[in-house]
Amino acid sequence: MSNPQSAPSIPVLSGAEIRQTFLDFYAAKGHQVLPSASLIPEDPTVLLTIAGMLPFKPIFLGQRKAEFPRATTSQKCIRTNDIENVGRTARHHTFFEMLGNFSFGDYFKEKAIAWAWELSTEVFKLPSNRLVVSVFREDDEAYAIWRDQVGVPEKRIIRMDEKDNFWQSGPTGPCGPCSEIYYDFHPERGDNAIDLEDDTRFIEFYNLVFMQYNQDAEGNLTPLSAQNIDTGLGLERMAQILQRKPNNYETDLIFPIVETAAKIAGLTYDECDERTKVSLKVIGDHVRSVMHMIADGINASNLGRGYILRRLIRRVVRHGRLIGIERPFVTDVAETAIAISEAAYPNLRQRETAIKTELRLEESRFLETLERGEKLLAEILAKVPAGGQISGQDTFVLYDTYGFPAELTQEIAEEQGRTVDMEGFEAAMEAQRDRSREAHETIDLTVQGSLDKLAEHLHETEFLGYTAANSTADVVLVLFQGKPVDAAEAGMAVQIVLDKTPFYAESGGQIGDRGYLSGDQVVVRVEDVQKDGAFFVHKGKVERGSLKPGDRVTAQIDLACRRRAQANHTATHLLQAALKKLIDDNIGQQGSMVAFDRLRFDFNYSQPLTVEQIERVEDQVNTWIAEAHGAHVAVMPLTEAKAKGATAMFGEKYGDEVRVIDFPGVSMELCGGTHVGNTAEIGLFKIIAETGVAAGVRRIEAVAGPAVLEYLNVRDKVVRELGDRFKAKPEELIDRINTIQADLKATQKQLEAAKAELALAKSDQLLEQAETIGEFQVLVAEMPGADADSLKTAAERLLQKIGDGAVVLGSAPEAEKVSLIAAFTPAVNQKGLQAGKFIGAIAKLCGGGGGGRPNLAQAGGRDPSKLADALAEAKQQIKTTLG
Repeated sequence: MSNPQSAPSIPVLSGAEIRQTFLDFYAAKGHQVLPSASLIPEDPTVLLTIAGMLPFKPIFLGQRKAEFPRATTSQKCIRTNDIENVGRTARHHTFFEMLGNFSFGDYFKEKAIAWAWELSTEVFKLPSNRLVVSVFREDDEAYAIWRDQVGVPEKRIIRMDEKDNFWQSGPTGPCGPCSEIYYDFHPERGDNAIDLEDDTRFIEFYNLVFMQYNQDAEGNLTPLSAQNIDTGLGLERMAQILQRKPNNYETDLIFPIVETAAKIAGLTYDECDERTKVSLKVIGDHVRSVMHMIADGINASNLGRGYILRRLIRRVVRHGRLIGIERPFVTDVAETAIAISEAAYPNLRQRETAIKTELRLEESRFLETLERGEKLLAEILAKVPAGGQISGQDTFVLYDTYGFPAELTQEIAEEQGRTVDMEGFEAAMEAQRDRSREAHETIDLTVQGSLDKLAEHLHETEFLGYTAANSTADVVLVLFQGKPVDAAEAGMAVQIVLDKTPFYAESGGQIGDRGYLSGDQVVVRVEDVQKDGAFFVHKGKVERGSLKPGDRVTAQIDLACRRRAQANHTATHLLQAALKKLIDDNIGQQGSMVAFDRLRFDFNYSQPLTVEQIERVEDQVNTWIAEAHGAHVAVMPLTEAKAKGATAMFGEKYGDEVRVIDFPGVSMELCGGTHVGNTAEIGLFKIIAETGVAAGVRRIEAVAGPAVLEYLNVRDKVVRELGDRFKAKPEELIDRINTIQADLKATQKQLEAAKAELALAKSDQLLEQAETIGEFQVLVAEMPGADADSLKTAAERLLQKIGDGAVVLGSAPEAEKVSLIAAFTPAVNQKGLQAGKFIGAIAKLCGGGGGGRPNLAQAGGRDPSKLADALAEAKQQIKTTLG
């Protein structure tokens, strides 16, 4: 590809200079310069910020009023839909910066087009004969502006179809035509038959979206009363043009990262072959993505954006391996990436420790996975001919058993000229999900059809439980074993739908209420309440009388259970607030469970909390409880709740109206659960466990309210019993146990020493079994009852005594365990016998394996009945090699 060297008037600008020039240009045009939004978008249904306009989408959709009529930003974006093209093309990335100027009902096409052209030709000084523009095929207005007001020749204005040049926010809502500016690397080819899809000649660098219509469900377009402008200029693409580079990766935005990776690998970029350059470019691109993702609070996990982060880190590690980097290196490369971008994004240096810690942990984890998975995949690939296909089942085993990502299997297979049966893999995954579902006994009334068939005749259950603990209600439906019945008698386990209820149905992590339904001569104990669509299904047992549809009953919740659930639920909110305040503001909920006796909270964080951190969090929650903060509960529009700063859970589906639980100055969350009216009602809070449940996800288990006393009573009883048993006061227990452990450890050492002495004594008795084979002494024998350490001690001693030769010992110290060891002198190694490979093969005869150094190696097995055969085979192989 040629470059713009023939246009010397074009300035050579750094990436930072391009960014600042763009923002300054639009600031001078009355635009408010706004900082980049987080890569975690406000909208909880969107994984990542994928475009410069996304932070403004509520404004474009009319959900929020704009604070400024004009704005300009440099927005961090991440897209992974073209991840396989990263490094292979000149301009595909996962992370990129989109420079944008936006108008919210202010200016429209004329100014947007005029300013884009002014910026491109007068500020960045791109020659007009190197620019081509596109317009939507029906947008005669934009076409005329480009031709008549800007002066672009007609041959350089290309009409495009709806697929390329018409923007839509979704199937309905605001939409409009686009107009793009392309840079022409080869203007000498002329203006006839211009093909903008020829990326060897053209690069699109600026896109103007004219939001002027509203589209209804039938696809009809009506003009918007307020017309908006949304534009995007790719920073990396403009850097390629202005820095005269053949691709985005060799600009100053990315190339220093590439160079750092090359240096670690002992390579010089310009001397690398194309395949190596691709790996270096992947590293350069992905490291930018992962450092910004972690800086914005994303932790690696197996779900959602956490999985995208994990996948990108793993690709960095693997491409490092492909270019010969065997040691951990990602944090070194990340340091270069941080240095490049910290001036524009100061949070990168502020979050440096978190970034490097997360990268170090993920790299370490994946190196272990990679080593195991690559060995097995190599074995699988060896059985698949060139052009063949790896089965979905093999791919599933790699993923399910060894944690090896399916897309990585696919990528490696393609490099080796094979394909992967991804349909088969998905089928195996679905079969696993089915097995998992079958392992849990559930009743899905909708699936069984009971409520589904009757839904059109029923009204949704009215929930009264926020303000009432009991109410009268009509029985709408009675089900037994999932099917409607006319009556349920005493002793029957039933599911009941009422027209209204004070019972809370399990949702949002909080379990359903317990209580009773009572009526004329009938009592039903309610053990659980579940939601089935719009209906609350009360599950319980008829204790007395008969229950029929149409009966009037009194529904009474168990107030003691409800108060416990409320205490635990509010404590969960306080816990999240404390974690965000004291540990990391980027912590977010990954799951929760609120029961009557305990609570559980899962959150994104890559490291275990220290004892001191746990104590600080616990103290903070108890401080807020003691301060008696009152609850403010309100129902408001979702956009208003977000504007107030209410915390929402990612992935949760929220309606236009949401319920907000606010303890002012402490916690504000979107939540449909039940809560205490004042934090003082909780009483006490106690963390009982902090564990990891997945990579990048931690779990805290705790108790609150009356459950704290129950928890402490159990622990007090245990301490008292231990004190009685060890004859010590509670404060003396730790010292007493430490003393006992030290004595036990000393005794264990004495036992090990005695076992070693016994092994040596027994080994001396084996010397008479040594045989002369050629010029070597060979001893192959069984030492009954000896453990692996004793075998090692004996083998080393025997080899010293017999001189040049080989010792192979075996034992079966336990009913289903075999231990084997081989010790060879260097002269035996020179004959071709390596202890590690040798003993590993012998161990397979006993259903095991192992290995080690050429001179000393241990192995194990699971079938003691094969030990004699294994030792006989060992002796025969040694004789064959040394005889």
